Amino acid sequence: MFVHPQFDPIAISLGPLAVHWYGLMYLLSFLIGWGAAVWRTRLAHVHWDREEVGDFLFYVVLGVVIGGRVGYMLFYQPQLLLSDPKQIFFIWEGGMSFHGGMLGVFAAAAWFARKTERKFFDVTDFVAPVIPIGLFFGRIANFINAELVGRPTDVPWAMIYPQVDALARHPSQLYQAALEGIVLLALLWFVARRPRRRMMVSGFFLIGYGALRFTAEFFRQPDAHLGFIAFGWMTMGQLLCLPMIAGGLLLLALAHRGVNQQGVRD
Repeated sequence: MFVHPQFDPIAISLGPLAVHWYGLMYLLSFLIGWGAAVWRTRLAHVHWDREEVGDFLFYVVLGVVIGGRVGYMLFYQPQLLLSDPKQIFFIWEGGMSFHGGMLGVFAAAAWFARKTERKFFDVTDFVAPVIPIGLFFGRIANFINAELVGRPTDVPWAMIYPQVDALARHPSQLYQAALEGIVLLALLWFVARRPRRRMMVSGFFLIGYGALRFTAEFFRQPDAHLGFIAFGWMTMGQLLCLPMIAGGLLLLALAHRGVNQQGVRD
């Protein structure tokens, strides 16, 4: 059994300047994600250049931040949003939803596709293998801040979070970092290593993330103000994953009947 190190929420302090772990993790996510996306432009079947990656990253940042915050307020704090709408701007107080951030990225992809005269799914197929990098660092930030803790357990690697209570819990943030970050990253880079039919990589992302997040939720403590929302065991995170999995299966079915990225019917 372990005890959470209780990290200082401030990662770097230089006089009046304080950089929080959340901000540092976001910065690492975008920098490493940008590098990975640029590397993908070297693949013969990927028709992007470095300048386009940089331009798209700008829209992705906006989509992640705005979508993540709006999604959190709509999915997890609707009553607070209705009673105090200005809370939607208080990003520094925490509260970001991946599912909302994903919708924000979809909006950014739609805008960029229109701007560059690409197909929407050509954009999402390009960016999908990079997204797990951000998911990994996001979950590491959750662990550092001792938030989104796991359910009580007696497994040997259980962890006590003194900031929360004295119970031994699953280090579910690390589970999610491994599943949604490392495992999903490996899966998508394997799938995207060679030309695939349009929508296929996006479909694998939706199914992969949805299934891995649904699984990880069994070890994560449900949100205190929501609890279990269906069947006495399903959490909000699991409920939001179901349409992702269904959407991913639909994309794979459409891809199977469609055309490949070069527009040639297989």
